[in-house]
Amino acid sequence: MPTSDSRAQVVAVALGDRAYDVHVGAGVRDRLGSVMPAGARHVAIITQAGVGWTVDSGLDQSVFTVADGEKAKSLAEVERLCRAMSRAGFTRSDVIVAVGGGVVTDLAGFVAAVYHRGIRYVSVATTLLAQVDAAVGGKTGVNLPEGKNLVGAFWHPHAVLCDTETLATLPPRELRSGRGELAKYHFLTGGDLDALDLDERIAAAVRIKSEVVATDEREGGRRAILNYGHTLAHAIETAGRYDLRHGEAVAVGLVYAAEVALRLGRIDEARAAAHRRVVSGYGLPDRLPAVLDDDDELLALFRRDKKAVDGLTLVLDSDRGVELVAGVPEKILREALAAVR
Repeated sequence: MPTSDSRAQVVAVALGDRAYDVHVGAGVRDRLGSVMPAGARHVAIITQAGVGWTVDSGLDQSVFTVADGEKAKSLAEVERLCRAMSRAGFTRSDVIVAVGGGVVTDLAGFVAAVYHRGIRYVSVATTLLAQVDAAVGGKTGVNLPEGKNLVGAFWHPHAVLCDTETLATLPPRELRSGRGELAKYHFLTGGDLDALDLDERIAAAVRIKSEVVATDEREGGRRAILNYGHTLAHAIETAGRYDLRHGEAVAVGLVYAAEVALRLGRIDEARAAAHRRVVSGYGLPDRLPAVLDDDDELLALFRRDKKAVDGLTLVLDSDRGVELVAGVPEKILREALAAVR
């Protein structure tokens, strides 16, 4: 069994009595036993059959396997897991450990938030998407037919282990999906992520997200910038007639957001071109799938977005940085859609 790399980086998420550490590096899954909450007796491992990685908490543990793909993020699956844990005798003093990608961490985190009105959990993130986004920050949730992540809770993990060794076994498409979320961080900081290796980029992304979360834990304002590129991405995913993973949809959403900002005079042509450069540099798409040719449908889905509190609302770039912008004219949104077709 590999041992944890002593060079692994530890990023603190500063949330007072809910603070926790994110460990980033090869082999850090082997630290699970050392980060278990005090007093824990039983562990519910929630994972998917295709994950292919096992963990040892050092405690009595039971494994609960959920379906592959986004279909696992449902209220029906939450009920199934809670009932199975209840039958197995899990109590509020026990612990959930999520082992897998963003679907698993979102689902398991929400189960932790609602089972017995909240129990502790640890995330072992095995995909790039989970490591740079889903496993960090305390946003948990499941989908409805009407949209992604519309039912959820803020519930922070006790610890997060981002084991970069697991990335070597990811299918190329899954790794590329994670790069879409990683691409987002190029525009949330003035730092040069291009100069870093992959482990360092992941740690940098975690630091950026942790700093934002610490200043706006429950998305009252600034935290919305972490959804950069996601308005169109979530619409693409909800429409469903496409062959794009989440991060691939985010990549298209980043380019789209830049086109909107350009037409509003918030950024110049060079900055808009930088979005396409970063996205293409990660081997990601920068165009809408041809089947998504109904602007009315996409705009209707924009209005259902969680950020849409005052008209059509998007996260957009500017010379002040990325920020939430409400009341974007529909005409601009339609012109920008044409630019990414």
